[in-house]
Amino acid sequence: MKQHFPIIFLTGRPAAGKSEIIDYLKNCSTEERLARFHIADFIEIDDFPMLWTWFEEDALLERMGKPRLHSDKEGYFKHQYLWNLLIERIDMDYKKVLTDKKGFKENGSAIIEFARGSQHGGFREAFSCFSKEVLETGAVLYINVSFDESLRKNKRRFNPDKPHSILEHGLPDKKLTEMYKDSDWEDFSSEDANFLNVKDVKIPYAVFNNEDDVTTKGGDLLGDRLEETLNKLWKLKK
Repeated sequence: MKQHFPIIFLTGRPAAGKSEIIDYLKNCSTEERLARFHIADFIEIDDFPMLWTWFEEDALLERMGKPRLHSDKEGYFKHQYLWNLLIERIDMDYKKVLTDKKGFKENGSAIIEFARGSQHGGFREAFSCFSKEVLETGAVLYINVSFDESLRKNKRRFNPDKPHSILEHGLPDKKLTEMYKDSDWEDFSSEDANFLNVKDVKIPYAVFNNEDDVTTKGGDLLGDRLEETLNKLWKLKK
């Protein structure tokens, strides 16, 4: 009998607490993680390292006197479709894991992490770029914070010495506002209290409310809320 989520889409606004949840799960034993959260030994697939590589490549190309490929000098994508390309890359990377690690779907979990704002397509468009095979396997954990809280935590976590870091990267206030203030999550999820409908696939979702920032506080407060939310999601996914 299945005991774990094969795929969890972990999403929300920037700095909502997604990476902190993953860090918490990394520090749980396999037994505790399975028993409390229905997550087996897991891999992470996050589009931020992909995106950051593009920025680094563009900086190197500019230094070489060549055209930038992905972004302009202000760090905005040259083409809107590059946001969807990131999702296609995530989908492809997950399928490569299934090929390379026999039995992974039956024995392991994948946590797929990304954020989207309406300015660059929103959650509805992002999810539409996943294959039906991946959508049918997944469940969505949405980390809910207001834009003001996203802005506050984005400032707090940013370490200028480690802009490439999963836990310490950030965006300038102006760019965060332009790209992420408007979100289509409420509209996207409003059709059903428990399922998102994408490509005629019903994907279960649950909302982890984090306006009080339990992900930074950590400890039992985070663990208990995460357990409660994932158990709700588990009942929908079974």
